[in-house]
Amino acid sequence: MTEANAKTRLIELEQSPIRAPSAAAAKSVAADLRSLGSEHPEIAALLAGDTPAREFLLAALALSPYLRDLALCDPEALVRSLTRPVGELVERTVAQARGCWRREDGAAASESEVMRDLRCAKRQAAMALALADLARLIGCSETTQHLSNLADASLGAAFDHLLFNSHEAGKLTLRNPEKPGQESGLIVLGMGKHGAGELNYSSDIDIVVFFDPEAGIVPDPDEATDTFARLVRRLVRIMQERTGDGYVFRTDLRLRPDPGSTPLAFPLDAALNYYESRGQNWERAAFIKARAVAGDLVAGERFIEDLVPFVFRKYLDFAAISDIHSIKRQIHAHRGFGDIALKGHNTKLGRGGIREIEFFVQTQQLIAGGRMPKLRLRRTDEMLVALARARWIDTATARTLAESYWYLRDVEHRIQMVRDEQSHTLPETESELARIALMMGEPGTASFGKTYVSVLKRVEECYAALFENEAVLSGSAGNLVFTGEDDDPETLKTLSELGFERPADISRIIRTWHYGRYRATQSVEARERLTELTPELLRVLGATKRADEALIRFDAFIAGLPAGIQLFSLISSNPGLMSLMVTIMTAAPRLADVIARKPHVFDGMLDPGLMAELPTRDYLAERLSSFLDGAAAYEEVLDRLRIVALEQKFLTGVRLLTGAIAPERAARALSYLADLIIAAALDAVRAGMEEAHGKIPGGRVAVLGMGKLGSLELTAGSDIDIILLYDHDPDSEESDGAKPLDPARYYARMTQRLVAALSAPTAEGILYEVDLRLRPSGNKGPVATSVRAFAKYQAEEAWTWEHMALTRARAVAGDASLCADARRLIDDVLARPRDKAKLRADLTEMRELIEQEKPPRDIWDVKLIPGGLIDIEFIAQMLSLEARTGGWLPDKGEAGAGETGDAVGEMIFADTSRHDPETGECTGTDATLAALGPKALGEEVTETLRRALALWSGHAQIVRLCSEGSFDPAEAPKGLIDLVTRTGEAPSLKSLEADFKSTSKQVRALFKSITS
Repeated sequence: MTEANAKTRLIELEQSPIRAPSAAAAKSVAADLRSLGSEHPEIAALLAGDTPAREFLLAALALSPYLRDLALCDPEALVRSLTRPVGELVERTVAQARGCWRREDGAAASESEVMRDLRCAKRQAAMALALADLARLIGCSETTQHLSNLADASLGAAFDHLLFNSHEAGKLTLRNPEKPGQESGLIVLGMGKHGAGELNYSSDIDIVVFFDPEAGIVPDPDEATDTFARLVRRLVRIMQERTGDGYVFRTDLRLRPDPGSTPLAFPLDAALNYYESRGQNWERAAFIKARAVAGDLVAGERFIEDLVPFVFRKYLDFAAISDIHSIKRQIHAHRGFGDIALKGHNTKLGRGGIREIEFFVQTQQLIAGGRMPKLRLRRTDEMLVALARARWIDTATARTLAESYWYLRDVEHRIQMVRDEQSHTLPETESELARIALMMGEPGTASFGKTYVSVLKRVEECYAALFENEAVLSGSAGNLVFTGEDDDPETLKTLSELGFERPADISRIIRTWHYGRYRATQSVEARERLTELTPELLRVLGATKRADEALIRFDAFIAGLPAGIQLFSLISSNPGLMSLMVTIMTAAPRLADVIARKPHVFDGMLDPGLMAELPTRDYLAERLSSFLDGAAAYEEVLDRLRIVALEQKFLTGVRLLTGAIAPERAARALSYLADLIIAAALDAVRAGMEEAHGKIPGGRVAVLGMGKLGSLELTAGSDIDIILLYDHDPDSEESDGAKPLDPARYYARMTQRLVAALSAPTAEGILYEVDLRLRPSGNKGPVATSVRAFAKYQAEEAWTWEHMALTRARAVAGDASLCADARRLIDDVLARPRDKAKLRADLTEMRELIEQEKPPRDIWDVKLIPGGLIDIEFIAQMLSLEARTGGWLPDKGEAGAGETGDAVGEMIFADTSRHDPETGECTGTDATLAALGPKALGEEVTETLRRALALWSGHAQIVRLCSEGSFDPAEAPKGLIDLVTRTGEAPSLKSLEADFKSTSKQVRALFKSITS
């Protein structure tokens, strides 16, 4: 963007680069703004005209609910954004923010005044920058720099206020109270995008805080650590506590040394000792972008200089690359394996995304920055230019990556501008995706998708090519000869050096491949393809924690294949597929065992569109229907159900494993699959019952999904909790078939057959373990329950925990009319008056009982730990029960975390033609928190609980997918540890453990507070 554009006022805009989603949307915004016109003539004048500025403003506010709310709550900020050049306005706003720790009369401002002024500054900057960016008066580069400047100013003002306040209270003795940070020895470093001047529109800021005890500003040196830690805690409150004026920046301190066991502010000497003796490669990468942003800036820059030998090694550091790769395991050079999905694509972490560009740049800096100081720049775009000048990459590649980087950052910003959420993921619905397309100046999703995917592919191609060169630099493996009967000594040495503990056994296994002893290796072509793959396969497997075990799993997989040429050829031409195979063999023992036992599940991987397809209910229903087509016999139906279920569970797991879908999407996919399987099994069982015993007059059946099935939160290893309800004509005495049964026996037998259909082992395995214990009276009650008996029991006999369980109940199969009746019945029961004190007392008692009978194994037992999944689920169930007594119904709640913008209450039936298959009742924990939490608990508490729920659920999904038992870091494969840390968005397992402990503690405190 030109400097002239930055000096242009929005009201002088000559052409609007965006348009509103509809005339009605623009009209609605205009109506809101007219109410402001009486007090703000500038707004009235703009609305009265027919100018590009009017068209633009209505479009921008129609596309961004966040900007619309900002305009209505702070019309003065809107007027300034319209009438002043953005560069001048934002620079003035930043300057005001920096000085807000003092009043105009020179007196120190109070903490509440500082918080208010910083939030007003953030609101003004957010409004001005978003509008100017959308209007293309400034580019993404300028936007990120302005946001970074505002973060600097906010931190500078907040720390000056805190330092001066502590000085006045006698807790510190500043050298220069007029400039509190100067010579204070307090070092505040901005990390990541903040340090590089590249902050996102809705970004957190990552900071680390150090202090120099030798600065002498703490009267008692023994109290320095506690004093500065308290100061940092107050800083976090100033920055991120949500007030009526909003918040400034969410602040993250987890990049400090060993965050799980160290104070929020770290002594300088201890920090230097830590990095010199224990610093990790991920910490080296993190400090590339570090910059002094507040406090004692001179001391901060000096500290960064002292860290240069740690960050940038003197010699070319190729050895660090494998370690960096393990940190960012989710990033692969896919080389075009399959299509790239548009909807739901993660602009930052997805294939061809921002992280691939940043990751390559940082890797080159770690390799060569020690010898080439010109490669120590912070900004990504500047580093690409520097790499080209240093001839590490060609100019065309640098230009392609730089242009792609800023295009993707543009998209990322528009995702965040919609609702001020720190998201990087494109919407999954057409209407929301259209919003992003229009904000990008595109006419619709088709043209946007074409441009977006082409950019991703260009990045992916560059990234793959760049890391091919790295492989050459790393050298060859050594001798790998597997001919003859005897072992080649040099080959055994090479295998040992590659990381195999039993090289002779490995050599014997590979000779088996070469001799064609398996069906998959009997053809010459297949053996040639596998021979070509072997060196790379061994290298990749050898780099894992349990190389021997992984290769044995791969061998079992090959042994079960009916043919190998197609698969080996596919892997040869798609390194991404080999990476996936190795990931499964090394990180997911459970999936690897599935492949070894049932190789047919891998057939789905040969579909190049796999990763581009989201496993929606419709998608799964289509595959289930086509696979069952033509199956007539009952046993054949059950076998086919097992085959398709195992394959779809596997493919959903692969999507989760590779990051193609998020854990919450995997949970929904597994739940949808269970719904469809139960419905199909019920149809088959019902047909068999009717053939043998006829029909019950007026008979109807409904299957309620309970527990995680009801809440759409199944994991790969979940059993299913169900209740079978039935109804019939009041005067029906028996069925009308050749072997009549009375209704109770008829539906009891139907339930027993349904359980057998789902859980009995056949040649194709089992579908699900089925649990009926949530039915009335549990194991003592009948296996099938009449709807009348169910209603009576729930109204008169049910315990509190049974009503809590009912908040997650969801009809998953059966007759639509009875499903609807069951929903109404449940709503009526749960809406009855309830003693809140008793509810909370019962809930607390149940939680304490669970803790006594099932104590958690360790911090990784996220279901049972204090502050874990059970605590959050209990809070959500309590909110649901309390809200229902006030008239709230789950189908009237807000969509919250749901996938569509529709109301969350449409019933899900087996017959998907009559109902929206992607909407469900508000039975999920996250959906309930989203719908009820803000009003009952407050926005901040709700956000904390939802964030913790995502952390626990993501961990549980990955662990249940990859292993049969619990997660034990001492025994887990290295690949699984990498996956667990990736899912928890942590740089290391130690950091994740610290995050788990702090989150557990925080949630348990909230649980006690909420339920007291």
